[in-house]
Amino acid sequence: MTLDTIVHASPDQVSCDLEGEAAILNLQTGVYYSLDPVGAAVWKLIEQPSTVACVRDAMLARFEVDTERCELDLFQLFEKLAAEGLIEIRDGHL
Repeated sequence: MTLDTIVHASPDQVSCDLEGEAAILNLQTGVYYSLDPVGAAVWKLIEQPSTVACVRDAMLARFEVDTERCELDLFQLFEKLAAEGLIEIRDGHL
């Protein structure tokens, strides 16, 4: 995964906002997931296809966080979400 990688919510899920957090249901497995307010902000950004760099830039503008730490956290989050089938990842540009 790189900053040019495109990420977006999988069509095999449904999600909603729960008081600033995100609740996500994987329609294939029936398993529910939740994201804290920071994760929910990321989720909102990837409801439409977006590059990791675009998500990073939006998070840097919204939260006080070091660029390197933000990128590392995003890569880890996206890997976990992909492993659970909640997002799709593809190489390339928008």
